Amino acid sequence: MKKRLKTVVWTFFLTVAATLLVLNFTSGEKKIEEQITREYALHDTQYQRALGVLLGPPILQGNRFEALYNGDRIFPPMLAAIRGAKQSITFETYIYWSGDIGRAFADALAERAKAGVKVHVLLDWVGSAKIDEAFLQEMERAGVQIRKFHKPDWYDIARMNNRTHRKLLVVDGRTGFTGGVGIAPEWTGDAQDPQHWRDSHYKVEGPVVAQMQAVFMDNWIKASGDVLHGERYFPPLAAVGDGRAQVFSSSPSGGSESMHLMYLLSIAAATKTIDLSSAYFVPDELTIHALVAAMERGVRVRIITPGPIIDSQTVRGASRANWGRLLEAGAEMSEYQPTMFHCKVFTVDGLLVSVGSTNFDNRSFRLNDEANLNIYDADFAAAETAQFEADLKQSKRITLEAWRERPLREKAMEHLASLLSSQL
Repeated sequence: MKKRLKTVVWTFFLTVAATLLVLNFTSGEKKIEEQITREYALHDTQYQRALGVLLGPPILQGNRFEALYNGDRIFPPMLAAIRGAKQSITFETYIYWSGDIGRAFADALAERAKAGVKVHVLLDWVGSAKIDEAFLQEMERAGVQIRKFHKPDWYDIARMNNRTHRKLLVVDGRTGFTGGVGIAPEWTGDAQDPQHWRDSHYKVEGPVVAQMQAVFMDNWIKASGDVLHGERYFPPLAAVGDGRAQVFSSSPSGGSESMHLMYLLSIAAATKTIDLSSAYFVPDELTIHALVAAMERGVRVRIITPGPIIDSQTVRGASRANWGRLLEAGAEMSEYQPTMFHCKVFTVDGLLVSVGSTNFDNRSFRLNDEANLNIYDADFAAAETAQFEADLKQSKRITLEAWRERPLREKAMEHLASLLSSQL
């Protein structure tokens, strides 16, 4: 009897483990299978009409943007905005761990909640696994509403593979921040050593902030069931500048291919230049084909990825395994050397700058909830191009010859890593 019971128990646990493995390797919704044909150039009004009607919210006028590079210039404006909040704070992030910066955010959010500001914090269950519990307790005692996105349940364990990777902070419904940073010591400092990462974040004001707030509300409703509305969260927003922008989002629960399609359409519309800063660059066949096609019609393609200092060597291996056709077509591939390169910036034809949480990989395109700010502004694009070229100076160019001549063992490890690309 005991032997039979033991067999049943082991069978149960092995079945659960096998089920979890299968569910974890699902790749989201049905993939785009057809190539995106080039119908118009990026500067054509039809391109912007397509992105504002076919895929996302409308492109809005009257916005102002500020680029913030590395923690020393990213965190002070974010904390200042929180400390100055009068009505509401909505904050969604993937990584929230510990350290002095985690303490600073917890203290600032708690203080505002005590002062009567409505504070809502949405953390991904996986990404915030290493958060100091004392931070959560402090914030909740002060009145901060905290929810965890997709905390696993035994009856729906598969949803743990769908994470919110969005990085959104909206204060009083008027000032927004988005980009690549998480709340952890790695993002502090000024990328001065391997312990302090290179990243970019962006401050935005104007009518487009309402779109950013709406994206936050989408996941807040999923996690809490609460509908936050009214002027506290959606005040009237007058024009504060000349910039045109939209907030683009995607989620496996509704349009996981939207972000992927936005990138493919933009690559197909490119006429002159594509600059991509990508922390995790594991392109699929469609993306590689689109980039090669762009280069064949004369588009210059430059890509910066992390070098040896990276938080996932598996991702780096899977990325490098797929560089052959890009290098053969003329792509300028470079690896950032001083520290981990965590930027996610896509600049096309000196006009479009897409920034936010999205990586160039299957996880971002089909598995995670993501959000990007698409900016259509030539002056802003010029500034981002200048920053890209500053990063290039600290990067190592990888030539086709060097890629072909890498050691056999390295090639084998990269091939093995590429087999996991659906989850990277």
